[in-house]
Amino acid sequence: MKIAVGADHGGYKLKSKLIKFLEARGYGVADLGTHSPDACDYPAVGCKVAASVSGGQFCRGILICKTGIGFSIVANKLPGIRAALCLSKQQARLSRQHNNANVLVLSANYLSLKKASELVEVWLKTEFSAQPRHARRVRQIANIERRIAHRR
Repeated sequence: MKIAVGADHGGYKLKSKLIKFLEARGYGVADLGTHSPDACDYPAVGCKVAASVSGGQFCRGILICKTGIGFSIVANKLPGIRAALCLSKQQARLSRQHNNANVLVLSANYLSLKKASELVEVWLKTEFSAQPRHARRVRQIANIERRIAHRR
């Protein structure tokens, strides 16, 4: 599985460590920025990662900033993206099982490397349950996206 990863300056350090964690486990990783701890604007990086998943270049994405809130907002603007800000393993598991989340958003301020690694591992290994109620809800989200797109 190839994963697009991005961070702003607040998540740069954690991103660098998580990339090593992912590569050590055999995942292909594309680092879409930022490439230094210098201040940057998070919307550009968040859009780049989410667009790469939305466009099909990557099946999953991971975004890291200080709180995870800004990246969650940006990523969920793109069609087909179901970004989930997760702070626990249960949230990571349920975001995949129930929502088929394709972008994981992490908070560098609230997660240690150990905890973030655990969340990433759970999130990547968990499959969408595809139970009728969950599949129906994910379809409803896609239908909302299509209705909004047709209004433009």
